[in-house]
Amino acid sequence: MEETCDVIVVGAALNGMATALALGGRRLRRPLRVVLADAGYPSAFASRNFDGRASAVVRSSRLMLEALGVWPALADRAEAMKEIVVTDGTGGRRGPALLRFAAEDKGPGPDAHIVENGHIYEALFRQVEASPSITLRAGAKVLNLVRGPGLAEARFADGGRCRASLVVAADGRVSPLRDLAGIACHGHDYGQTAIVLTVAHELPHEGRAEEHFTPGGPFAVLPLTGNRSSIVWVEATAAAEALLALEPPAFAGEFGKRFGVRHGAFAIEGLRQHYPLRLQLAADMTAARLALVGDAAHVVHPLAGLGFNLGLRDGAALAEAVHEAAALGLDPGGADVLARYGRWRRFDTLTTAMAMEGLNLLFSNDNPILRVLRDEGLRIVDRVAPLKALFAAEAAGGGGALPRLMRGELP
Repeated sequence: MEETCDVIVVGAALNGMATALALGGRRLRRPLRVVLADAGYPSAFASRNFDGRASAVVRSSRLMLEALGVWPALADRAEAMKEIVVTDGTGGRRGPALLRFAAEDKGPGPDAHIVENGHIYEALFRQVEASPSITLRAGAKVLNLVRGPGLAEARFADGGRCRASLVVAADGRVSPLRDLAGIACHGHDYGQTAIVLTVAHELPHEGRAEEHFTPGGPFAVLPLTGNRSSIVWVEATAAAEALLALEPPAFAGEFGKRFGVRHGAFAIEGLRQHYPLRLQLAADMTAARLALVGDAAHVVHPLAGLGFNLGLRDGAALAEAVHEAAALGLDPGGADVLARYGRWRRFDTLTTAMAMEGLNLLFSNDNPILRVLRDEGLRIVDRVAPLKALFAAEAAGGGGALPRLMRGELP
């Protein structure tokens, strides 16, 4: 089977589906013809067993999802973060709050919501299904990618072929398309593993998110709907493996030591999942007829929960560049379009990655000198209102030149 479209998006996880909607969604004024291909079956991705994580959806990302028609299905499943508290948990004890963001430190409306990834998958998938300009090809593994002067062609394992002006690699951190294009990656393993789980607890969290920095890594408690929280528990990999090997009662006991008694009695829901952590940046975000988005382009430390939002910014920026070219009758996969996208996203990606690198190095240790410096630095930010407001604006995704979609405007 041979197909022709404007854009092929390979990878139908969160960022791939969002990018497909930004290019060909039914809410757009002039949707492009998009083929969204995945080696798996996206209809099953909404299961908690597939992805038990939750994502922080910052304000600019929420505006994008609203514009694309996705947010109405998530609004009742999203928990607003009304307060963020940062503490130093060095030495095994949870210290006093060093930095606190509350409603009075922000603009109108919550800066971020916490939403379980399964719900985001479901809402995005429903919009993809409802968009006539998007063709979903499930179980379609790309074996080869041919990129010529005028068109690119994806060749699938089932013998099918699809031609387009542009191919988008949204196929994850181990991106086959990135490898086929010969784009190198730079980075390193952190030697840390994130244990992810959901916990139900007796007392309400009242929209409070907590991040406790320990020598092994951050321990984050993120509020979910109901009396539930999503936990991201980062430890050195050997320590994480030992924890994951424990039987459920023993694991719950170790977890309880970190979780504390503030939320009352608790019960762990579902599976314990784990993810090895690394810093990874593609040497280039584009090649001829190819653009990288999401984890195919960059993987950063999860301590600020910005990975999903960075991927949405990629999709929004790429869509804006492509739509503007198409409206002028220009080649949407041309070199000038891809160069604009690469310039737009490279600085934001690098600065975010380096900031997360620095914070992890600063906090994931027990050096007493660094502890004094970092703790006092956070106290200064907490006391200086303009500086605190700047941090809050950046955390809400309001920094830099935002694509139109992230201002709630359709391209």
